[in-house]
Amino acid sequence: MPGSRYPNLYHPFWRSLAYWIFVTLAVLAAFFIVRKMTLCWTLTHLPGIPPAECAIQTDPTSELPAAPDATDSNAVMIESSVPELELPKWDGASRINIAFFGLRGGQEDGCATCTDTILILTVDPLTQTAGMLSIPRDMWVNIPGAGYGRINTAWAIGENAKLPGGGPQLAMQTVSQFIGVPIHYYVQVDFGTFVSFINLIGGIDVYVDERMVLDPEGEGLDHFVLKPGDYRHLTGPRALAYARCRHESQGCSGGDVGRAKRQQQVILAIRDKVLQPETFTSLISQAPQLYAEFSSGVRTNLQLEDMLRMAVLAKDIHVEDIKQGVIDTAMAIPTNTTINGVPANVLRPVPDLIRILRDEIFVPGGPLSPMAQGDAVTLMQSDPAKIRLINNTYATDLEQRTAVYLNAQGMQVVEFGVPTGYASRTKVILYTSKLYALRYLKDLFGLESSQIVIQPDPAYTVDMEIRLGEDWIGKLPAGY
Repeated sequence: MPGSRYPNLYHPFWRSLAYWIFVTLAVLAAFFIVRKMTLCWTLTHLPGIPPAECAIQTDPTSELPAAPDATDSNAVMIESSVPELELPKWDGASRINIAFFGLRGGQEDGCATCTDTILILTVDPLTQTAGMLSIPRDMWVNIPGAGYGRINTAWAIGENAKLPGGGPQLAMQTVSQFIGVPIHYYVQVDFGTFVSFINLIGGIDVYVDERMVLDPEGEGLDHFVLKPGDYRHLTGPRALAYARCRHESQGCSGGDVGRAKRQQQVILAIRDKVLQPETFTSLISQAPQLYAEFSSGVRTNLQLEDMLRMAVLAKDIHVEDIKQGVIDTAMAIPTNTTINGVPANVLRPVPDLIRILRDEIFVPGGPLSPMAQGDAVTLMQSDPAKIRLINNTYATDLEQRTAVYLNAQGMQVVEFGVPTGYASRTKVILYTSKLYALRYLKDLFGLESSQIVIQPDPAYTVDMEIRLGEDWIGKLPAGY
């Protein structure tokens, strides 16, 4: 009809437009269907890691941690695959390193398979020495194949992505890469099995140095009080509550670092109880039965014969030959970052300081240099550092007197610098890799992470610069 405001839908133009819209939609639909099929193909083996949506498509409440935000300056590109590494095996005579993982459990933060306890046990059969190193769960590390993230998410990523070896292998690879030593085996024990084993050996005894109010059931029905300054006997449930406690409201100081120290204390208490002659003999004789009984609650790649060999080996290691270490906030700086657009608190490692602790734990005969052994003064003197001193206080001649003292200890003060401004706290700036000198000064001055600046620059005429603050005045030994 002439003058009509509505288009003639039967006109060839509109029919042609509708046809091409239909074709475009059909092509897009076909593209996404084929893409989905190829990305999530499971009928035959294909290399690489399936995307997250494939690993969790049947589980709307998956625990897969969020990948780092691409806009985060700390993040790196996510790799499409991660190779299965051949993890080292123990020959029975060389140093052995075992990673102990404690899964979070429950649905806290939606990640029941995150490892909130990470502890490395190392044993050297030749020197009959051992060591324990605890790694904080929020350490920001490079997870092989998945980019940067919290170290406690490696297990969950490996499980959800269905990698070869699952969560245990990816967690072992991550820990090994982070601390720079091989990890031979892993052990993951559930809470129920831990409690049953403590009860089996008749409980443990721990020395308590702070007042704690613990609740094994978590419901306020069975709370008990530990008083400081005494040994307390703990049954299975109470030992678990003691090892897990990290809240100031319960009297458990130190947060995750304090909890790691208590966990090491519990491990040594278990060792003391197990190595009692009557207990040790009984456990060894019942080993096959106990292995079968507890196997449902223990996930490990250790065989029974290796466990027995290590048990006999541990019997000859004295407690004073077991070194303990926890990576604390002096070696890992609390940092704010962003994960998938969500603010997150993580710990940024200071590799040189962590290396010093690692060298202390992993003694000669292992993968590290024997030079790492010895007291702090001997190590500092074996690799002398050239030092510049700056007096940032109002104390007259403090830098001169400090130089006399440090030179007497075996250090080399070669320069005095111009004050950079009054300072209440001492600061050390490291320009070269004089790590043993840094460790000595860290203990001498009582330095925290914020007082240490690692600024590599081989062009400097000194190895490090010490900017003296008011806190050093009262620490300088009398007579200087």
